[in-house]
Amino acid sequence: MKKTLSILFALIAWFALLTQYYLMLQNRVAPMGETTIRFFSFFTILTNSIVAIYFTFISFKIKNRFLEIINRRDTLTAITVYITIVGLVYQILLRHIWQPKGMQRIVDELLHTLIPLLVIIYWYLYENKSLLSFKQIPKWLIYPICYLVFILIRGYFSTFYPYPFVDITHLGLSKVLINSILLVLLFAGLSSIFIAVGRKTKT
Repeated sequence: MKKTLSILFALIAWFALLTQYYLMLQNRVAPMGETTIRFFSFFTILTNSIVAIYFTFISFKIKNRFLEIINRRDTLTAITVYITIVGLVYQILLRHIWQPKGMQRIVDELLHTLIPLLVIIYWYLYENKSLLSFKQIPKWLIYPICYLVFILIRGYFSTFYPYPFVDITHLGLSKVLINSILLVLLFAGLSSIFIAVGRKTKT
């Protein structure tokens, strides 16, 4: 059952990502190279890519010494935190700002709603929660912090910001820094919740 779910989740994630890339290219307002960079500038895309890669590797038991992190004891929980943030931020802050239609709406729901829910379910069923520790949180924060630094630096030079709450052009640096700090705190808080829940439901 675990392998079947892993394969299914990998297929769903890859389908959503590839379709989203195709749709973005079809509606691009910048050259293909810049559009591709913008595509990978979204936390949603990067995190769903991590989800797709993770489930692909564990589905087919791919071995690679450069990807040993896949088998680390806390990798699944970290990924679950990241993709849960994708879902929460979208539902609370972003859903109301646009109304996608047709295939774009389907892909949108896959990336922001279904996949986060599937990963949470998988985490609940199969994560070895006895190995979780609050000491792991600082390490989990490296990815979102590096992401924030990247989009702010690139946004400064390109004027493209993937999300309105980090748009320095419209909000100003001070407001964006406050928003960034709040996001990091959200990551830390959600990580603590998953660890606390995990400790009460050890498998």
